[in-house]
Amino acid sequence: MSEPDATAAPPEQIALPHDVDHSHADVTGGWLRAATFGAMDGLVSNTALIAGVAASAGAQTVVLSGVAGLLAGAFSMALGEYTSVTTANEQIESEVRAERRAFERHPHAERIELVAMLMDMGMSEPTARKATEEIHLDEERAVNFHLVQELGVDPREKPSPVVAAVSSFLLFAVGAVIPLLPYLFGAQSLWPGLVCGGVGLLVAGAVAARFTRGSLWFGAGRQLAFGVVAIAATYAVGRLVGTVI
Repeated sequence: MSEPDATAAPPEQIALPHDVDHSHADVTGGWLRAATFGAMDGLVSNTALIAGVAASAGAQTVVLSGVAGLLAGAFSMALGEYTSVTTANEQIESEVRAERRAFERHPHAERIELVAMLMDMGMSEPTARKATEEIHLDEERAVNFHLVQELGVDPREKPSPVVAAVSSFLLFAVGAVIPLLPYLFGAQSLWPGLVCGGVGLLVAGAVAARFTRGSLWFGAGRQLAFGVVAIAATYAVGRLVGTVI
């Protein structure tokens, strides 16, 4: 029988791949999606609103419309994010309760189901049965594991509706105020606002790409292209309405 290697590091001291090679960002909090959506929506919707109003109205009307759009949009985004995330979390909780009832009523069937899922992942049947027995020693862990395998959702990692709402509100307000800045500083024409809105879209797209480790140029260009389409369409409608009224 060979002697254990005295120079080998104990298991608790062995460096994990995430410690020495790479790390993962937190993708469960819900703030990045809400913040990105809020910033883009604020930039596009308020720049388009300002363009549409400026097509047939003066600077004072543009500022009033822009401020109203900022406040209405920010509150709408925040309430929408809070409601949608809360509803999604409540649905997850409903699935947790359903899984617990299945554990109480059909424990053997739940074990068989997990064995089959583990075998589909590549485990041999004896290994899958052994793993299933160990997982089901802790019901809380077993319920979570079943839901991850069946639904792709971990009940322990639900996003916060408050974080999503606050992120959405703040970033929408920031995005919406950018095209308004020239008017607030005395500008009387639309072009400075459009330039600020375009620069804001470029920056927001690049920042979002930075978080997702994508191409900064592609992310920035994509957001600018989407924004230009929306702004141009709104401006055209504003001009058309202005000539009719």
